[in-house]
Amino acid sequence: MNIKDEIAAMGKKSVAAAYELAEMSTKKKNSILEAMANGIEEQKAAIRAANEKDLVAGREAGLNSALLDRLELTDKRMDGMINGLRNVVALQDPVGDEISSWIRPNGLNIRKIRVPIGVIAIIFESRPNVAAEAAALCFKTANALILRGGKEAIHSNRAVVEAMQSGGEAKGLPANSIQLVQTTDRSAVKELVQLSECIDLVIPRGGEGLIKAVTEMAHVPVIKHYKGVCHTYIDESADVDMALDIAINAKCQRPGVCNAMETLLVHSKIADAILPRLKERLDSKDVEIRGDSRTRSILPGIKTATEEDWHAEYLDMILAIRVVGSVEEAVAHINKYGSHHSDAIVANDESSQKFFTRGVDSATVYVNASTRFTDGGEFGLGAEIGISTDKLHARGPM
Repeated sequence: MNIKDEIAAMGKKSVAAAYELAEMSTKKKNSILEAMANGIEEQKAAIRAANEKDLVAGREAGLNSALLDRLELTDKRMDGMINGLRNVVALQDPVGDEISSWIRPNGLNIRKIRVPIGVIAIIFESRPNVAAEAAALCFKTANALILRGGKEAIHSNRAVVEAMQSGGEAKGLPANSIQLVQTTDRSAVKELVQLSECIDLVIPRGGEGLIKAVTEMAHVPVIKHYKGVCHTYIDESADVDMALDIAINAKCQRPGVCNAMETLLVHSKIADAILPRLKERLDSKDVEIRGDSRTRSILPGIKTATEEDWHAEYLDMILAIRVVGSVEEAVAHINKYGSHHSDAIVANDESSQKFFTRGVDSATVYVNASTRFTDGGEFGLGAEIGISTDKLHARGPM
């Protein structure tokens, strides 16, 4: 069977599974989700062994440290997958919820009811834990799922999906409700996103190149964010110690993810006091600093930030810094160079906070908190299926 026919066959199987899922009770779905979590827990050793194969191949292929970090399934991330499935069990089932109702003068009783989307395709890179997160939320909402991961994580993805399938089947997981595209051939992506007769929604999770390619090829709706050029602005009214802690967390905790800070903006009235202290902490973590002329006058010896740096999503231990004269200038910079993902202000002044939150056109805007909080789990949404910078129909963590 060629790839086109293989993907078409998967699509038809998913449509059939979606109809079966739509009739499933909440109690039944929760029982299966718990069994899927147990499946991963029981198969931890096999999943870790599969993941190690991918890590070895990734190192041999020259993947950088950020990509290897995304690829690795540590004990903490394994537990996160398991807990993510169980957290979704505890979430309210939205299927069948009545959003609103009204009676028309002609006697019609109209009700708006939440229903499943149908068949969702998730196309993702590097992070095998995405398979569990996507499966949990799609299954809870009675949507059939087709997963297509990157070749760098093929062994890990297979092991995770097989563990969920084997665990779930014991409690009645419908056949083909969670499928993984087995081929790593890139042509499978095109066939998948153009399968409009079967696929209802595509969600790409990965780098800008993947997301743009999917969006350009797709014949079905796509929810996405292109990249994460996230900013932190330190206002003149900021608590300096808080600002330093937030900046270090946003840049250094996990630099290879989309909600990590890439550009720091500092008010000119506080720059001389805070930047030397910040550099000490960044130096201790081997962060390369690139600054504008004012930043370089305060921190001699750092690299010069170019126009390209303000657009850059480094996904690495590199930080661009610019000194600005006001919150208005900070907002203007973010709206010009940002990616509408996640941006933060550190400030005690309420008027600065309000101007920033109203003016920054991003999916998630923070006051006195790190951009690293942009995550479905951190927001109390359960496992996360993706982050959207679109305005129709979803924005932020989903």
